[in-house]
Amino acid sequence: MSQTEEIDEKFYERADAHIALANDHINHEQVRPALVNNSLLYAASRFSAWIAAASFTNAEDLQKEKEDVLDFFTNKYREMLEENFDNYAQNYEHFMGISKEQGEEA
Repeated sequence: MSQTEEIDEKFYERADAHIALANDHINHEQVRPALVNNSLLYAASRFSAWIAAASFTNAEDLQKEKEDVLDFFTNKYREMLEENFDNYAQNYEHFMGISKEQGEEA
């Protein structure tokens, strides 16, 4: 699947809006974070499937490209997850609200 990698000036704003919605479900509905994460992953996969389908003119061509489409979205997700994981690992205390002194005590 060939899809241009576009990051515009609103990229992070849209991402933050999705995160805010997920946090809202956790904070106001008192849902476990893992359940909200599952819903968010499902929504992303459903939207990605729609994006893929919209780039073809018929179901047969879509089906032929299934593995390429799955590889594309899986690789893109892995890249983004790895970037965010590394960011959290490098800035753990800051993101998790732990002071340096607390981290040293643990």
